[in-house]
Amino acid sequence: MEVKQKGLAKKLSDIPSLAWLLISIVLAFALWNLLAVMPKTSLVFASPGQVVQAFFKEVNMGVMWENVGISLFRVLAGFALGFIFAIPVAFLMGWYKIFKNLVEPWIQFIRNIPPIAYIPLVIAGVGVDEKAKVVVIFIATFLVMVISIYQGVRNVDETLIKAARILGATNKDIFLKVVVPASTPFILVGMRLGLSAALTTLVAAEMTGASSGLGMMIMAAGQYFDMAVVLLGIVFIGIIGLIFEKIMKFLERRLTGWQETHVQ
Repeated sequence: MEVKQKGLAKKLSDIPSLAWLLISIVLAFALWNLLAVMPKTSLVFASPGQVVQAFFKEVNMGVMWENVGISLFRVLAGFALGFIFAIPVAFLMGWYKIFKNLVEPWIQFIRNIPPIAYIPLVIAGVGVDEKAKVVVIFIATFLVMVISIYQGVRNVDETLIKAARILGATNKDIFLKVVVPASTPFILVGMRLGLSAALTTLVAAEMTGASSGLGMMIMAAGQYFDMAVVLLGIVFIGIIGLIFEKIMKFLERRLTGWQETHVQ
């Protein structure tokens, strides 16, 4: 019996990843269709066919790609600002103990507060235009990335630093040629988490008076109980997230392939 189980496990492990992906998609759509016809869940889950119809309806109205484009802009702008600020703060925290002691407690305090809580402050500070959406996403991404990158700087092998000092390296050389390369996997992981945080904060960000965007589309459809459009927006956010994930994994393989192991 045990031999048969091992043989089955071997056969399953030999199935290509693409085949598993297709199987997973088929099972997910089957479950989705089942939920769409069951009396207790049909009011919440529109069928895949209804979602496809909603997609073409939104495209014909000329708002679908506009919503996708404006949401992508907000996500990428907030993420870019978060990354620009997270890099120096994280490296200063990891390099200078005084800076770390002053800043880390506040970062740990603020990161436990959901970004949606800052919306009234953001609206009061910058209004309800595009800046408000970008600022909310910036807050979420900055806090996620600064912690991850700081962990990478802090975990740099002391042996590497000591060896570099023995060989006559200056602090600048150690920082640029030892600390930064050793922290690269953590920077990439921080970027992956930052993009994920940006997408998960998108709907909250677009609560600040948005007239377009996927989050706005979801909220507006929800008010009219148009579940097909709600699911359409959710699916598109998920697809964008998957694309970001694939891009970051590609960059991770290219930039950290020289290491024997790197952060997953």
